[in-house]
Amino acid sequence: MGHWLSSYATYFTEDYKRLQEIITRVNQSPLGSGALAGHPYGIDREFLAKGLGFDGVIGNSLTAVSDRDFVVESLFWSTLFMNHISRFSEDLIIYSSGEFGFIKLADAYSTGSSLMPQKKNPDSLELLRGKSGRVFGQLSGFLMSIKSIPSTYNKDMQEDKEPLFDALTTVEHSILIATGVISTLSIDKQNMEKALTMDMLATDLADYLVRKGVPFRETHHISGECVRKAEEEKLSGIDQLSFEQFQQIDSRFEKDVMETFDFEASVERRDALGGTAKSAVLKQLENLKSILS
Repeated sequence: MGHWLSSYATYFTEDYKRLQEIITRVNQSPLGSGALAGHPYGIDREFLAKGLGFDGVIGNSLTAVSDRDFVVESLFWSTLFMNHISRFSEDLIIYSSGEFGFIKLADAYSTGSSLMPQKKNPDSLELLRGKSGRVFGQLSGFLMSIKSIPSTYNKDMQEDKEPLFDALTTVEHSILIATGVISTLSIDKQNMEKALTMDMLATDLADYLVRKGVPFRETHHISGECVRKAEEEKLSGIDQLSFEQFQQIDSRFEKDVMETFDFEASVERRDALGGTAKSAVLKQLENLKSILS
């Protein structure tokens, strides 16, 4: 769960960094551009821009009155962010379902079924997932509005307000709801452990032979043979194969092969940067915190 949460923390941190880049890029003043050709009054545009809190000025007066890229970039960012929110929500919907039961949503962010008393609906997450489509539509709709318009200002550009304001409001509300969901949900560790099956360790079996010096292109095939053998013998998992059966499949298996079938050890073996080991996850969180600070 920590690794999964860290993955979305990484997504949202990248979204934050992109937003900072966009703010710097779009925070350019058009003031002093006139209708399209600038002005003849000797007014210092850069002085005005600085006083108004802009980072600079748009360098061409025609561009300044024609430009709506700042709206498009904001909508692009909102769309990408809401895509991450949607995927995050879908994962949690799946994890909260009866088939998984990995998490339980707080009552404030779920509702009971109108017909089935035992059912708890993840309404907040479903609405977040749905709101992403709304923002996607605002982007595509505005792009259609400004395609093929000629240079200088055109009334078509008045269509920028509704999609921009609606998208940003949707993003703001989605952040508040997603924050509430994640800060109040509970995690069912027992159900997560029950979901573990030995076939998940088939790759670890291949990795075991790699550590013995066998190329992965061979170990992948050998591990597959072990899975097939367990299925043929109608065993509950590859860990039920005897050492003799492992040896029949490949003589390079040694007695310590049985140590492979340990879920916690499997997680901890992946200790490279970005991996699942506790030390790797803590390092990820440390890096994310340093970026956000």
